Amino acid sequence: MSDDDLRRPDDPALPPISIEEIEDAIVDGDATIAARRGTIRTALSHRTFRIVFLGAFASNIGTWMQNVVLGAYAWELTHSSTFVGIVVFAQLGPTLLLPMLGGLIADRVDRRRFLILLAAEQMIFSVGVALVVLPAHPSQVLLVLMVVLVGSGSAMFGPTYSAILPGLVGREDLPGAIALNSVQMNASRVVGPIIGGFLFAAVGPAWVFLANAATYLFVIGALLAVTLPALAKAPAHSSTWRQLTAGVTVARRDRVVGRSLVTVFLFSLFSLAFIGLMPVVAAHSLGIHLKHSNAYGILYACFGLGALAGAISVGTVFSATSKPRLVRVCLIAYAASLATFGLLRSPGPAYVVVAVTGAFYFAFLTALNTSMQARLDESVRGRVMALWMMGFGGTVGIGNLLYGPVVGVIGITNVLLVGAAVALGLAWYADVEPRPDQPLVRESDLIH
Repeated sequence: MSDDDLRRPDDPALPPISIEEIEDAIVDGDATIAARRGTIRTALSHRTFRIVFLGAFASNIGTWMQNVVLGAYAWELTHSSTFVGIVVFAQLGPTLLLPMLGGLIADRVDRRRFLILLAAEQMIFSVGVALVVLPAHPSQVLLVLMVVLVGSGSAMFGPTYSAILPGLVGREDLPGAIALNSVQMNASRVVGPIIGGFLFAAVGPAWVFLANAATYLFVIGALLAVTLPALAKAPAHSSTWRQLTAGVTVARRDRVVGRSLVTVFLFSLFSLAFIGLMPVVAAHSLGIHLKHSNAYGILYACFGLGALAGAISVGTVFSATSKPRLVRVCLIAYAASLATFGLLRSPGPAYVVVAVTGAFYFAFLTALNTSMQARLDESVRGRVMALWMMGFGGTVGIGNLLYGPVVGVIGITNVLLVGAAVALGLAWYADVEPRPDQPLVRESDLIH
């Protein structure tokens, strides 16, 4: 035996393990030699996931650059809060309708090609946004149209991207992949606005929108560089309507999926209003002057950094913790921190409390998403994730529209306390522990 070989501790009679085998096992994320499965580290050990993840991260930074500048540009153009609301709804409105269509297509076609097509579509119309804002007096109608088209591609991209994650890492490492996906979403939310705000002041909005368009090349290049697992063929004798609504049917038949979706819909509708209403909280409750200080930006950055820490924690500190149990604990903690934040009247402690609130917020969402995805068969994953995207994204916009007039009646503090109470109630409802005897619902089960 050479110095480069090691005897197996379990049975010395077996052939020795070479140093090269150990190194390969570490690179491949072998559970017995390298690291515990389901962590961020083991998710990153998968080359295909690593490439796609980095491409999506770069693209999302560009998306948040555009998002933050678009609202500011809409205000500078018209000084109308109504027009700003229209532009924001143009971004998020498609999320209320198109994810189900995108999920159906994602379960029927080559997901890699579909994602490349959607990224190219968003890139083209982001260039369109840049061209629209070049004149001194641009067309507001054309601007809104371009934003709707970018938002439409994004609404279908989300569920398709979420549906490919298990195929990139396998079920054992899915918790780490979902945690990392949450990390890049929150990190891009912090980095993108900083870069976008700087470029907006330095070179103007058109160049920011062109820079966003260029970032789609990263995700397109990443997808071109990898091969994704093939999908099983759709079962015969399944109507288009039944195919489209398969996600709803799975939610009705699988207790974990159903409770996860109801939880994310209600949570987004009632308990996340404070994100859109953060300027009202800052001005009315904390005495922050929005236009003449950096305090508001710091407040929002603290929330984003907290959310980033919460997402990371699920794939690191809490990687071995039961995700269904983590869902309920984080909901209780979120309710307590949100209520505390609503009652504060000075910025200093608010920075700390809003960071804690953000941490429990995204730890909860990441754990809930992991619990639900563990119950999904590949044949229906895209359409179920479409429902998740509708609840996670589109419902937040509706909640802010509903809460806007309510704030004038009951006050922003009571709105936040209502959100905390709903989160506390959801902690009781969100029992997403799977039953050991319940099999996964497959599309072939839905045609009988």
